[in-house]
Amino acid sequence: MSKTVDLACARLHITGRVQGVWYRASTREEARARGLVGSVRNREDGSVSALVQGPRDAVERLIAWCHDGPPRARVTGVAVQWIDPDPLLLDFTIAR
Repeated sequence: MSKTVDLACARLHITGRVQGVWYRASTREEARARGLVGSVRNREDGSVSALVQGPRDAVERLIAWCHDGPPRARVTGVAVQWIDPDPLLLDFTIAR
């Protein structure tokens, strides 16, 4: 009997000192290592947003990582909005 994967998709809004500290590149590396797809981008207000999709447990582990981020980041908040999965997402990218 095969086990079904609980696919999840979340939109994240990360605040704090998260730009200029390799947050986007580190998020992409962490997401790809977990087999996740989506994207991450800087926002004009100094925050970072991400769209993360994959197995629910892997998405939740990446969200937990986002609360700390890379060593030079100082995260003050991670807002999570669960949304419907997008079957067109194929990779995890840094959006410009």
